[in-house]
Amino acid sequence: MPNDKTGERYIAKSPDDLMTREEAMSMSGLESMQAMVAGKYPGPPIAGQLGYNIDTVEEGRVVFRGAPKFEFTNPMGTVHGGWYGTLLDSCMACAVMTRVPRGSTYTTLEYKVNIIRSIPLGMDVLAIGECQHAGRSTGIASGEIRGVEDGKLYATGSTTCIIMQVAKPA
Repeated sequence: MPNDKTGERYIAKSPDDLMTREEAMSMSGLESMQAMVAGKYPGPPIAGQLGYNIDTVEEGRVVFRGAPKFEFTNPMGTVHGGWYGTLLDSCMACAVMTRVPRGSTYTTLEYKVNIIRSIPLGMDVLAIGECQHAGRSTGIASGEIRGVEDGKLYATGSTTCIIMQVAKPA
């Protein structure tokens, strides 16, 4: 649901804004992500803090859009590697999430980031996560950060997630 003042999606401001465990377990990961895009549930607080939003959700593919701000720079004045890492972790893990069945959850086990070039401050980028495998207990995804205007590749990543059945599917 867009925020009237900024045009950005609604971001959770407190734990009470997030979906309950029962709500989360009643939906597949894809349904959960689609509910966020539709505005039924807010996006995660980290997205608001780091200036990115969900752009696209499809089975096995999630795209985030954002732009780094000065607040995200390192002492050299370039975008901190943690911003690249968080953005890639988000899109890759959410791509796995779109393949997680009802009654299950997931979390990142490990991820790797390769920074290719510095993203100019304020430049819109897309972080594209694609799930290559989602099995009973693990999910594998890759990701890339590309400039919206220039199409250049700024970083790549890969992740392994654990998938855990928590509740019996209804």
